[in-house]
Amino acid sequence: MREEYLLAALRMGAGTDPVPAGVSADARSAFGLLLPGGVPAGPVDVAVPPGARSADGTAHGTADGTADAGVRRFSAGGLVIDVETSVSGGRMEVAGQVSPAPGPDARVEVRTPHVGKVRVPSGDGHFAVAGLPPGWVSVVCHRPGHPPVFTRWFHVRP
Repeated sequence: MREEYLLAALRMGAGTDPVPAGVSADARSAFGLLLPGGVPAGPVDVAVPPGARSADGTAHGTADGTADAGVRRFSAGGLVIDVETSVSGGRMEVAGQVSPAPGPDARVEVRTPHVGKVRVPSGDGHFAVAGLPPGWVSVVCHRPGHPPVFTRWFHVRP
């Protein structure tokens, strides 16, 4: 088959099958989860002392974002975001700390694909949110005069 015939066939095929409405809606929703101008915080391994949460000294959270509920640490732009998740009664609880403390007028946003809750961190950077659906979650720290710093999306299983 000659190249121009293949290209013509591809052009004809592309115009006859529209993108399903559900696919377009999901793609638009995915763009809504982005934070343009934000700084992504990369995962950092967390060692938990023996007896604190595990007998072998390993953290419950892992850098791949697929672990069960537990402790995760993220870092970017001189900011560290520690996040601890748990599921109780079928609802997810998220608690954590931003270090160094983000200062006055800062806010922490805990996002899921369907619900986002905003909290003002305490003077030492602690925050907590309860009542979220288990599943995908991301935490964003908004500080005046700085771009938002956000964690990668990670999955919390019930």
